[in-house]
Amino acid sequence: MHVIVGGGVVGLSVAWRLARSGRPVTVVDPAPASGATHAAAGMLAPVSEVTFTEEPLLRLGAASLARWPGFAAELTADAGLAAGALDYRADGTLDVAFGADDLAVLEETAGFMEKLGLRVERLSGRECRRLEPMLAPSVRGGLLAPDDAWVDPRRVAGALLAALERLGVPIVRARVRELLRGDEGVQGVRLSPGDTGDGAHREAGGGPYRQERGEPYREEHGGPFREELRAERVVLAAGAWSGSLAPVPVRPVKGQILRLRSPEPLLGRCVRGTVHGLPVYLVPRGDGELVVGATQEELGFDTRVTAGGVYELLRDARELVPGVTELELAEVVAGLRPGTPDNLPLVGPGGERGLLLASGHHRGGVLLAPLTAAVLMGEERELSSLCSPARFAP
Repeated sequence: MHVIVGGGVVGLSVAWRLARSGRPVTVVDPAPASGATHAAAGMLAPVSEVTFTEEPLLRLGAASLARWPGFAAELTADAGLAAGALDYRADGTLDVAFGADDLAVLEETAGFMEKLGLRVERLSGRECRRLEPMLAPSVRGGLLAPDDAWVDPRRVAGALLAALERLGVPIVRARVRELLRGDEGVQGVRLSPGDTGDGAHREAGGGPYRQERGEPYREEHGGPFREELRAERVVLAAGAWSGSLAPVPVRPVKGQILRLRSPEPLLGRCVRGTVHGLPVYLVPRGDGELVVGATQEELGFDTRVTAGGVYELLRDARELVPGVTELELAEVVAGLRPGTPDNLPLVGPGGERGLLLASGHHRGGVLLAPLTAAVLMGEERELSSLCSPARFAP
């Protein structure tokens, strides 16, 4: 049996693919889909987020993006949802510039992208506003990455939970206290009695699902609490908390994010730019929601929402799209991304027999979920070395 430690989009995706292949799986998480996945914007944008120093991450992101259409279609069917329930869209990302310096940076970035064979289009300010009429008049130019996409992570998580339920996969709502180790390596997990998560209503595609308050894991037919779960393989997908269970170089990176709401969508595609030296992005949903994000703060396990974070996001979003000030502020949330020293994820054997890692995805957990599952399933060998945890081995 495989035990998946962590019920975010990565852990749930791995569990779903394993269960789909007929392998026995159990997921352990005190409150599935309530962490970084719940806070994420859902950008699937390896092209528009490329930097000069992260070409390996681009390769991983592009390969995972190519898997997303099939991943979304299969997940929607397995969850019993209608087509389009995940709000998956592939209309591209528009990166805009205000001044001459910003435009010069975009031109340099476009040249780098073209050398890598990526599809991008240079646009004037007028062409940018033709694509997105709500952009500020001061936009001087832009860069369109037409192959970028986005999805609603909350709907994806809801669909994964629904698919796992239909496949009969147990979801143990408890916290893993430690990994069970023996002469044969990692052999399971030890749970904390009574340390369970509070549930909440979420949206899963077109309808709600109920995530009840977790009960301590018990033997079948109502037996006593089982403190230990034995497993042939343990997949550590606990995000920013992975380092508390195994010696992995994963740290929390705080991100505050806003959700605004209007009767009709304000934008037709993702829009991003640099304002006051800081990046900001706006991700539209089909129901009129607009996600604005996100800060990047090295503050440990601090998940407080701050007035300064909200102010900076609204200020910078208003520079790009002045009309955001008329929208309803529906939600502010802070999540913890799992960062690594080189910004590449840790996917593969964890250095101990019986332990697999699926963590350290930083900003790309939603994007990289299909590829992560494929690597752990042995379906993607060519790129597995780029994200192998062995690169940090002594």
